[in-house]
Amino acid sequence: MTYRTKTYIAADWTGDINAVKQLYSWKENKYLSFDFIDAHEYTQSQDSSLYCSIKASLRARLDISKTFVLIVGDKTKSLQAGKCGFCYEGYKCESTSNKSFIEYECDKAVRDSLKIVVLYNATSVDRDKCPDVVKNVGIHTSMMYYKDGSYYWDYQAVKNAMN
Repeated sequence: MTYRTKTYIAADWTGDINAVKQLYSWKENKYLSFDFIDAHEYTQSQDSSLYCSIKASLRARLDISKTFVLIVGDKTKSLQAGKCGFCYEGYKCESTSNKSFIEYECDKAVRDSLKIVVLYNATSVDRDKCPDVVKNVGIHTSMMYYKDGSYYWDYQAVKNAMN
């Protein structure tokens, strides 16, 4: 029996890497009480792997997670990475999912009843940018705020959402 103790972070790892790095920066800061056990340390998948084997790795990480954190940016909902053309061409894939990685992760998180936290890499929550399956599920909050002409990371809002 696997205990669900970890936190799974899903994001557009190219377009929203700044927000992902900010979460890890808060985690590594010894003066902040922001901590989580990262499910991505459990198993890794290679970029050259087949989509089906990558999804198997994602599934293994989600299976040990109790919290699912999705970082939503401008392109999150439209991401296509992970859609497998082989699944509909008669090939026998390990996965029968032709969903993108983000769609696959969100579906599994909802199906497994994980705690879902949706963080927006912006100053406001825009659920239209969020994948439909988690659009009305979990806690939604923005990661930033605007003050005196500058943008700032909103540590307290993110911490409250994740705790």
